[in-house]
Amino acid sequence: MREIVFDTETTGFDPKNGDRMVEIGCIEMIGRVETGKSYHCYYNPQRDMPKSAEEIHGLSDIFLSDKPLFADKADELLEFLGDAPLVAHNATFDFGFINAELERAGKTAIAMDRMVDTLAMARVKHPGAKLSLDALCTRYGIDRSHRVKHGALLDAELLAQLYIELTGGRQIGLSLAAEGSEKEHAVSVDDDAVIAEDRPFRAPRPHKASAEELAANTAFLEKMGIPIWHRG
Repeated sequence: MREIVFDTETTGFDPKNGDRMVEIGCIEMIGRVETGKSYHCYYNPQRDMPKSAEEIHGLSDIFLSDKPLFADKADELLEFLGDAPLVAHNATFDFGFINAELERAGKTAIAMDRMVDTLAMARVKHPGAKLSLDALCTRYGIDRSHRVKHGALLDAELLAQLYIELTGGRQIGLSLAAEGSEKEHAVSVDDDAVIAEDRPFRAPRPHKASAEELAANTAFLEKMGIPIWHRG
């Protein structure tokens, strides 16, 4: 199954109050394995960037001034998303901003039944614990040492790893690709199934003893006299 893990950066907390989305990062997964395909874009919000928001993601008015408008890139984003389920952390926040931008651009909103919220999943698995992306990465041993500030694509990459852990985990296996291939081979673990990519087929080995092996075994036992398991 194809899924998209994504994250957004914004000018604030509420699109109804004029806040805008300024960045989106998306990671494609198939069968809970990253395919290497991603989508990333910055947007000019056509408004000022509050200092409090800039301190979180580092995106300034000057940096965003020459970036495209969301409306000019909306079709490109929708094409990448397709009809896949969309995974986000505190997903109602991200869905709210994407749909607000789509409405401004005259596009159809994304149905909420496509939403997969890793915050809600984590709340069930770890009630009472800290459930921020940082806290959950620490809990699951996901390396975030390169995360100095929030960034949509970087956070989506971290979230993809977290999503795998929340849905059962993944064991990275030895690559079976041909020489020169960069494809990663992995074993995805869901509740009751283990699926491995490109595992070579091997015919079952025969386990029934041959007539010669049976005769050799009989001759060996005859040399033993009375075996210990036949003694009273």
